[in-house]
Amino acid sequence: MLRDRALEDISVGEIADKAGISRGLLFHYFASKQDFHLAIVQYANAELLQRTAPDKSLDLYDMLRDAVTRYIDYVSENRTSYLALLRGPASASPELVTLVAQTRHALVDRILAEAPLEIDPTDRPRLRLAVRGWIAFVEETTLTWLREEPITREALVEMLVDSLPALALNPILAAALRP
Repeated sequence: MLRDRALEDISVGEIADKAGISRGLLFHYFASKQDFHLAIVQYANAELLQRTAPDKSLDLYDMLRDAVTRYIDYVSENRTSYLALLRGPASASPELVTLVAQTRHALVDRILAEAPLEIDPTDRPRLRLAVRGWIAFVEETTLTWLREEPITREALVEMLVDSLPALALNPILAAALRP
């Protein structure tokens, strides 16, 4: 249902019917529709992180390219709900904002964990901020691409992958992220 419609556009009754349960049973496990929505977003975020986990058998550039490709695959498959979560009415919910921020934080940690360099503690905040900025760039660029598709999927992946070394402003990381 989420592939075709935004979360806020799906009624609890429809969800219960699709699951073959009563509304009462659904509310036995979730105190409110908002709690149910939060559980769905938590699941979707975990699925996104799982689907984009780095393939450690690849070199760093190919690992990043592979993860970005799988990210584009995931958001393409879940286009409507992805657009709604990041730009729809639900995007103003403080609880959902927190969940999205946690996923972004996990992605930053994942990228920095794979970085082939010892990060000087004094440089860590700058590098974290740069990677977080890259994630914002990836999200916004992908949102626009999902709505308009002005370039090919392959061109999108290449642009996103090639932009990280430039934004990180670290010569060692930049060199490792070049093919």
